[in-house]
Amino acid sequence: MTCRIATVQMEAVPSDIDGNVARIARLIVAASAGGADLVLFPEAAVTGYDDGVFAGPLPDLADEEWWAPLQSAVDRSGVTAIVNTAIQRDGCRFLGDVILSPGRTPLAAYDKQHLHDSESSVFSPGAHGAFFTLKGLQFALSVCYDANFPEHAAAAARAGAHAYLNSGAYFPGGEHRRDLHYAARALDNGMYVVFSGLVGEPHDFIGGAAVFDPLGRRITVAGEGEHLAFADLDPNIVADARRHQRMWAQRRESLGEHRHAGSFDTASAQR
Repeated sequence: MTCRIATVQMEAVPSDIDGNVARIARLIVAASAGGADLVLFPEAAVTGYDDGVFAGPLPDLADEEWWAPLQSAVDRSGVTAIVNTAIQRDGCRFLGDVILSPGRTPLAAYDKQHLHDSESSVFSPGAHGAFFTLKGLQFALSVCYDANFPEHAAAAARAGAHAYLNSGAYFPGGEHRRDLHYAARALDNGMYVVFSGLVGEPHDFIGGAAVFDPLGRRITVAGEGEHLAFADLDPNIVADARRHQRMWAQRRESLGEHRHAGSFDTASAQR
C-alpha cells in the first residue's frame, strides 16, 4: 500500500490568522484534487513566522473558531492535514504540529524540540517525539531546526518511521544547508523525508518544499511561489533501501569512550 503526500510551499501573513486559515483550507482541497491522502504545511502556517506575533496572543485548540474551517476542509476532502502553528496550551507557548483528520477532533500531536535563536526566549521545547500511522505507513513529526540534529531523525527511525515530516521556514542563504540536512536524514536512516517550507514575508523565506527518497535523492520539489508537490510513498522502497544500505542495521549502540592517542605535532616530537 502506498500513501500519496502533498507538501506545501506557501506564504503565511503575520497575524492574519483568518486569511492564513482560509489559504490552508483552500490548499487542503487542492491536495485532495491531486489525489493526496496526507498534506504537510510549513512552520507557523497559521500565525505567520514573526517575533512580534509570537509574543502576542496565540491560537488555542480550546477555541474552535480558528480551526473549524480547517476541520471542515479535511472532512469534505477526506485528506489528513499536518498544520504547524505557534500555539498556546496550559500556560505555555509552543511551535506545534496539529493533526486534522476527517471526523476527528484536532490533535496537538508534536511540539518543536529544538528551538532556534529567538524562539527559545518565547517558546517551550517539546518533551517527546511523535509519530502516527496512515495507510499502513508510520510518519514521524519534526519542525525545522529539529532536522539539524541527526539523532532526532534516528529516534524516529528507531520508533519505526517510514517517513520523517518537517515543517520549516528557511531564511535567505540557507538553501545548501536545508537541502543537505534533509537528504542526509533520509540516507542515514533509510526513510523518506518530506519538507514543507514558507515563502515570502516577513523575512523573504526561501521555500524549497520537497520530498527525498530513502537513498537521499530529491524526487519532487516545489516550483516558485505557492505550490503543492506530490509524491507516492511506498514502504517497500523503504524496506529495500534498508536491505541494501546497511548503515541502519549495522549501527552500534555504543562506540565506547573517545581516548586521546597522543600528540604528534613537531614540537611534541622534539621534546
